[in-house]
Amino acid sequence: MPGAKMMILGMQMGNGYGTHPGAWRAPGVDPSSYTDFDQMVRYAQAAERGKLQFLFVPDQPVLAVDVEEEAPQFTLDPLLTLAAIARGTERIGMVATGSTTFSEPYNLARQFKALDVMSHGRAGWNAVPTSNPAAAANFGAPIPPRPQKYERVHETIQIVQALWGSWERDAWTRDPANGRFADPAKIRPINLSGNQVASRGPLPIPPSEQGQPVIFQAGGGGYGLEVAGRYGSGIIGAPHTIEAARAERAAARDAAERAGRNPDEIKFFAGVMPSIAPTKRAALDRRIALGTQSLPRLVPYLGSMLNLDLRQSQLDRPLTSQQVTQARATPHDPRSANALRVAREGWTVREILAHGVIDYHPVVPGPASDTADHMQEWFEAGVVDGFWLIVDVYADGVDTLVDELIPILQERRLFHLDYEGTTLRDHLGIPEQYGIDRRLTATE
Repeated sequence: MPGAKMMILGMQMGNGYGTHPGAWRAPGVDPSSYTDFDQMVRYAQAAERGKLQFLFVPDQPVLAVDVEEEAPQFTLDPLLTLAAIARGTERIGMVATGSTTFSEPYNLARQFKALDVMSHGRAGWNAVPTSNPAAAANFGAPIPPRPQKYERVHETIQIVQALWGSWERDAWTRDPANGRFADPAKIRPINLSGNQVASRGPLPIPPSEQGQPVIFQAGGGGYGLEVAGRYGSGIIGAPHTIEAARAERAAARDAAERAGRNPDEIKFFAGVMPSIAPTKRAALDRRIALGTQSLPRLVPYLGSMLNLDLRQSQLDRPLTSQQVTQARATPHDPRSANALRVAREGWTVREILAHGVIDYHPVVPGPASDTADHMQEWFEAGVVDGFWLIVDVYADGVDTLVDELIPILQERRLFHLDYEGTTLRDHLGIPEQYGIDRRLTATE
């Protein structure tokens, strides 16, 4: 397959159960998996067996669910989870979210570069601000105004990258014969100070095999696009349609070009939620079983998406002919058009919800070939560089993805057969960078 453009694939890693709220109760799932790091390592090893390029670990530093019925969505700690995974894997990249709002640049720089060295150059940092007031309360501070919050994002990323480059590449001499551990002339403070954050440096960490971690970005809007364009190499997107993906990818590439970068240096990933089963009916039944507690609560929300007054009493009945006639997709929700399409097919309200019409990413219930078709259509339309796969139940879903979906993509010559390099930069096909991008500092 030399010369052919291939998808780049990542997989979300969360709470040890899966991304569906009901995953912790699924058959075959150990309900103690929330604290079982060995399970997380096993899932990562399965993803590596499938030759996925990276794992993506989102985070929000707050307990934000009703734990009476649901497990927390996120892993106990992203970096500690990936440190465990780093010791049990060899090639797959590892991207963790780290807030720029409530973390000091020195701590971020030290922790992520330590992970990068530990993993031999496989680490990435999803650099995003915190927007949840409940999370802010955990740090005893309010959410700053948006301009101030994003000013801190820029300053933090630049200071972190400067700290990452505070050791020159050949500073670590390791010369016992002459008694020289490192060359102090090549390890220097950075002495950077902004309006929000500052650091003297240097770090106590030499470069990794890829030099330093890769920057990812998952924010939206004008402020987020500017961050993505200036620093990002991986963009974690959430489009629901091909048209939205095309617009999101183009906006990120335009932002990179405005920052003086080659837009091909950034890769755009859309989310997809496979729900793989032998048939669509079996996949829907699986999702219905997972959603025993959650689906009834979503009925009013579905009604608002379709501009209908839907009640839980209609959960196991399809829309009436009058409701079908009256239903209108709300223009303010990008998921509504798909919800209306599914509703018009005659499914019950419970089955409509089981299609994932309210999920944050496209859900594909059915055989692995259906998910492959979805991914192929988007990839060949040129609206994505790849996908981040969001598995409903890790215990069986990760192996199913690797054993059923990946071979189809490989047979269609859409995904590679093996890793071509050893670092995350190799996997993404992005250029080397050490320290701050000099193209940015030259224009400031």
